[in-house]
Amino acid sequence: MSQGTGPAARRAAVTPTLVSMLRVRDLAVGFGGQPGTDPVVAGVSFDIAPGECLALVGESGSGKSVTARSLIGLAGDDAWLQAAELEINGSDVLGLSDAQWRRRRGRDVGLVLQDALVSLDPLRPIGREIADSLRLHTTLDRAARRTRVQEVLERVGLPDGRTRVRQRSGELSGGQRQRALIASAIALDPPLLLIDEPTTALDVTVQAQILDLLESLKRHGTAILLISHDLAVVGRIADRIAVMSAGRIVERGPAARLLASPKHEQTRRMIAAIPIDKPRGTRLSSPEGRADAPASAPASASAPAPAEVVLEASGLVKTFRRPDGSEQRAVDGVSFRLLRGTTLGLVGESGSGKTTTARLLLALSRPDAGEVRVLGRPFSAVTERQRRRLRPELGAIYQDALSSFDPRLSVDAVLRDAVRGARHAARQAGNAARDRARVLELLDQVSLPATLLSRRPLSLSGGQRQRVGIARALASEPQILVCDEPVSSLDVTVQAQVLDLLDELQRERGLSLLLISHDLGVIQHASDQVAVMLDGTIVETGDTAQVFTAPRHPYTQSLLAAVPRLG
Repeated sequence: MSQGTGPAARRAAVTPTLVSMLRVRDLAVGFGGQPGTDPVVAGVSFDIAPGECLALVGESGSGKSVTARSLIGLAGDDAWLQAAELEINGSDVLGLSDAQWRRRRGRDVGLVLQDALVSLDPLRPIGREIADSLRLHTTLDRAARRTRVQEVLERVGLPDGRTRVRQRSGELSGGQRQRALIASAIALDPPLLLIDEPTTALDVTVQAQILDLLESLKRHGTAILLISHDLAVVGRIADRIAVMSAGRIVERGPAARLLASPKHEQTRRMIAAIPIDKPRGTRLSSPEGRADAPASAPASASAPAPAEVVLEASGLVKTFRRPDGSEQRAVDGVSFRLLRGTTLGLVGESGSGKTTTARLLLALSRPDAGEVRVLGRPFSAVTERQRRRLRPELGAIYQDALSSFDPRLSVDAVLRDAVRGARHAARQAGNAARDRARVLELLDQVSLPATLLSRRPLSLSGGQRQRVGIARALASEPQILVCDEPVSSLDVTVQAQVLDLLDELQRERGLSLLLISHDLGVIQHASDQVAVMLDGTIVETGDTAQVFTAPRHPYTQSLLAAVPRLG
């Protein structure tokens, strides 16, 4: 780097009296209209010192991400921003032009967004992504830039830098992509990092590794603003927490104190919604805000015949061919049984084979070996025409409800299609009035108002979309639901509402659920039995309480050790 402008020189230039790496006073942000009218963020103030992490937490739509982007000039072209003070590293940044911000971002402040797959250019090797900031902001030559890229990859826990720099984002796992994004953000060693939901949708062990990395950056003096909806996660790294609701900070304080003794109803509701260590059958949410109210009975209590097997996998094997011609056995001898009226949790890290197993169960993919039986009858080993009579007994709920809908269709059209399909499968006559009545019944079952029928999925919240996805899955009145990561993309309070809904539907209808998730808190709270997957095989099974209190397999033990807990 050029003399006098490197990270060490910049940090040495910070006067000892500087107590804030980021200082915000009375921030207000809005979109369209006149400045000062209809703000979506209002009256937000905070400071972050060098080597400190402030967590800004809240539900989706609370204003936390708008706040973070506004601090670095990325609120959007139609946004207006007002503040009494806005300083980064002791310098006033109010009113900077786009060109001025481009010179500051990366050098004075790094940004890490939630979705690394979208944030990284899929066409460029990650080495070039990271080197770009060095090329733009330093006088390092190509060889020096290459050395720095390898150094920063090592720092974020991605060894073998010479190989990594040539890989594109699509060749990396979720955790590796997130590390590469962090590497790009810290390449210039900025004194401040803004990190937006860095662990959402990551499995528990990768999540723990990312948090370890952030703690390491903190120890080296980096100030961190961490945006999240998950208090259990931020409690592990944050020094202080500020809780946002409706665009305002409603509670703040030291992390340990706030988590142990929350004062505001919003904070209490978010803490109560965390599923880890909450007993089976306990509500995580309630209209009254008392999220710890017990359900009338555990879901399994309604099972009419606990010993009846409704879904069985026997020795499932599925192999895929890699681009280089080698083979990957994604599912390797998987066997389990799902009992009527119960929930079996299938848990494991990304790449363990969970989703491939789900596709085999739903006959969306054919196994190379093994068999799936539904209600005691062959399912995978018969023709599609033969299994058509059994398909209505299986419903599916997917992780990304938005991508599973046709974006051109309204909620009414989505559900009408599902109702008609179920009617045709059952060879039942129907008419428009009867179909309309069934659509309204499905909406009622998932606690959605009929006013949403004219809306398209893109205009719904994440929780509303997932409820529509559940309603669609219920259209054929299935006995079994296969739920593949149904809450992983939802904030913790909406997640709680969806888990409570599934629990209520199970108790009322006697449904049998296969719940696939990387989130051990979700699995512990919602499952009667657990199967743990690793590298395509099931390494441990048992009753949920037994697996979580006395895990036998070292892999299960390592998963449980990585689970973030309050306190």
